[in-house]
Amino acid sequence: MIVTVTLNAALDVTWEVAELRPRTSHRVLAAHERAGGKGINVARVLAFLGHSPVVTGLAGGPTGRLIHDGLRSAGIRASFVPVAGESRRTVAVVSRDDGDATVLNGLGPEVTPTEWAAFVTHYATTVRGASVVVLSGSTPPGLPPDAYAVLIRVAAEAGALTVLDTSGPALTAALEAGPDVIKPNAAELAEVTGCDDPAAAVTELRRRGARTVVASAGPDGLRAVTPNGAWLAAPPALLSGNPTGAGDACVAAIASGLAARAAWPDILREAVALSAAAVPCATAGEVDPSVYSQFRQEVRVTELAPPCHR
Repeated sequence: MIVTVTLNAALDVTWEVAELRPRTSHRVLAAHERAGGKGINVARVLAFLGHSPVVTGLAGGPTGRLIHDGLRSAGIRASFVPVAGESRRTVAVVSRDDGDATVLNGLGPEVTPTEWAAFVTHYATTVRGASVVVLSGSTPPGLPPDAYAVLIRVAAEAGALTVLDTSGPALTAALEAGPDVIKPNAAELAEVTGCDDPAAAVTELRRRGARTVVASAGPDGLRAVTPNGAWLAAPPALLSGNPTGAGDACVAAIASGLAARAAWPDILREAVALSAAAVPCATAGEVDPSVYSQFRQEVRVTELAPPCHR
């Protein structure tokens, strides 16, 4: 079983326009609304891969009910802990001319210490029997800085591997708990470590506690450094479109591979292919099956020099 955690669940609203231009009005050509947040997006891709993930997190108010009901309608098991505040909305404005997206993220509800304690108790029960736990996205106001560290330790005590996809102080605080995999992009690498050199930044993150780092290398694909080796996985071509769901698709591939005990080169091949397959889609959590099928045969995985830090 794979459990995904979305502490700051959202109702994702996507507006499609012909061309997004600043300081002018636009006609919305199409609108989409559905449950979102990074862990929920990961769960959707896991369902595409044939898994039956369990989604948990915090949700509140009428928006929280829409999130829960939307997941149930999609056939995804959801087990949220209620909070008094209103769950957030996000708005993505997608230009049809080039596929570029502008995303506006709501802050999220204020979570009380009592609500957080209730979630930790619920989470400890939920992850029993899980093989992999995915912890994705921002944390809402009110949570302690070490919220993800707490959840990583609880998952480890239950015997589950953890995949962490967050940034900033939340990532920094979580490293000391020893997440099994983290998935930063280039900007997050530099922000957390202060290193402009990606290789040095990855080494620093592993020194601080991350066991494996899977970092975006931009157009070059993904660079992974594990306790047993390092690899670069490169896509056969670059696609234009909406990249907002690519990272979540990548995390889904990592979680799926860990659950199957796959070798890292195979996990990375799937991760690059799924990331690419998310780009043509207007909403995060969706993938293009034809792109996925093509790319998974053509991704190049190259073994790199052994990492300095193990």
